[in-house]
Amino acid sequence: MPPVELTWGAATALGQREDNQDRFLATPPVFAVADGMGGHVGGAAAAEAVVEALGALAGREMTTVDDIRLALRRADAKIRDFRGPDRAGAGTTVAGVALVDEGDGPQWAVFHVGDSRVYRWHEGQLEQLTKDHSVVQELVDAGYISDESASTHPQRHIITRALGVGPRPEADIVLLPVVPGEDFLACTDGLTGELADEQIAALLGTDTTMADVTIRLTAEASRLDARDNVTVVGVHCIPGELHS
Repeated sequence: MPPVELTWGAATALGQREDNQDRFLATPPVFAVADGMGGHVGGAAAAEAVVEALGALAGREMTTVDDIRLALRRADAKIRDFRGPDRAGAGTTVAGVALVDEGDGPQWAVFHVGDSRVYRWHEGQLEQLTKDHSVVQELVDAGYISDESASTHPQRHIITRALGVGPRPEADIVLLPVVPGEDFLACTDGLTGELADEQIAALLGTDTTMADVTIRLTAEASRLDARDNVTVVGVHCIPGELHS
């Protein structure tokens, strides 16, 4: 008997790119997106590496924070071992949620590295749960620029933390209680680069399945001529009794 009853969906779109370097995982207890970078071969391989590492946790009722961290470290090491000019400088972001048991029953672990994001939708409110690891976010935090100007800043795509490149990163991980009726959305910056939070909230607030929501979000970004690959994974915690 699963600890929590869930429904989920996932969708991806090419955008204006020639190939799709995004990858996703939507297999309980892990739901995640990865945005590869560093050339079309290397970027796709880097994103695939992190999805494969997290995929090794799939099929369980729950996982643990330590297992998530270990999976991400293994992916980071694998990407750094890439050889060949078509994979030089490859790296990837990752963002997602996973059901974990840290001794007190089911909880959500929200994790990320880079500027892919996780949002929560509950009682008509959209909340961004992750903070971008990016140059622009650091400028916002330091008070040099406003949140409003961040979306158009020329350095908005420069990230400060990624798997496979730069200093070995640690994922930011936050634990949250399981609340029936709430939704989580993990997405690459191809979505948030095209849709404002208000537009994402409007689609999440519709009376439809999570699978339909993810399709509609990627379709709307594509309609706006998305400049990047767009990938969205959503999961819904069904109201009702939670099984421990």
